[in-house]
Amino acid sequence: MESSNPVLSRGYAAMPGSRNSRSGAVTQQEPTIEEIYAAPSASGLQTGRMTMEDVVARTTILFVVLIAVGGFAWTANLGGGILMVGFLGAFVVGMINTFSKKVRPALAIAYAALEGLALGVLSHVYETRYPGIVSQAIIGTVAAFAGVLFLYRSGRVKVTPQFQRAMMGAMIGYLVLGLVSMVAGAFGVGKGYGLYTGGIGLLLCVGGVALASFFLIVDFDQIQKMINAGAPHEESWRAGFGLMVTVVWLYLEIIRLLSILRDR
Repeated sequence: MESSNPVLSRGYAAMPGSRNSRSGAVTQQEPTIEEIYAAPSASGLQTGRMTMEDVVARTTILFVVLIAVGGFAWTANLGGGILMVGFLGAFVVGMINTFSKKVRPALAIAYAALEGLALGVLSHVYETRYPGIVSQAIIGTVAAFAGVLFLYRSGRVKVTPQFQRAMMGAMIGYLVLGLVSMVAGAFGVGKGYGLYTGGIGLLLCVGGVALASFFLIVDFDQIQKMINAGAPHEESWRAGFGLMVTVVWLYLEIIRLLSILRDR
C-alpha cells in the first residue's frame, strides 16, 4: 500500500516504479533525498502516536465547544439553576474523565459544553455588575497562558520533583484556606475581616492565579513527556481536557480577583 510519506513504509514509501523491459514487472524505485524531504510529515493518525499538532487540534475543538455554549448561555440570560447544573455536571463528568483509564472524547466534549454553560451564565452576572470585567479577564487569561508557555519553552522554568512537591503543598494550603473562607462567608462569619471577599479573599485570588499559572507549566511538561514517550494518538484528548481544566480555573481566579479589586 502506498503512503503519502516515504519514510512510513519499511523506512521508505513505495514510490511509483518503472516497468522492467524484459519481464514487464513493476520494480520498486527508492526515493531520492529531495523526495523524502518534500514529502509531508507523518500525522498522529499515521503513526498511532500523539503529536503536539494533535494536542493543539483537540484543545481547539474543546474550546470552540466551550465558547459556543458559553455564548448561548450568555445571550439566553439563564438563571442560577443552570449555573449550578453546569458546574456540578462539569465536575462529575470531569471526575469520570480524570480517573477513567480509557480515553473518552465524548466526555471531554461534554465537559467543555457543561463548563461553557456555567461560565456563560457566571460571566454574564459578573459583566452586569462590573461592565468590561469579562474582556479584562479573558485578556488576562490569554496573557498569563502565553507568558507561562514562553517561560516553559525558553527553559527559564524547569519542572523538577521539588517543583512538583512545592506545587502540591501550595495546592493543599490553598484548598484548606479556600474552604475556610467559603464556609465563613456562607455563615456570615468574619466579613469585617475580609475572610470571603476582602483581605484574605484577595490573597486567595492572587495565590489562585499564581497556582493556576504554575500548574499550566506542569501541564505543558506532562504533555511533552507523553509525546516523547510515544503516547497513543487518542491521548491527545486527555491532554486537551487537562489543559482546559487548568485554563478555566485560571479564568475564574482572574475574574474573581478583578471583582474584588473593583470593590475596594
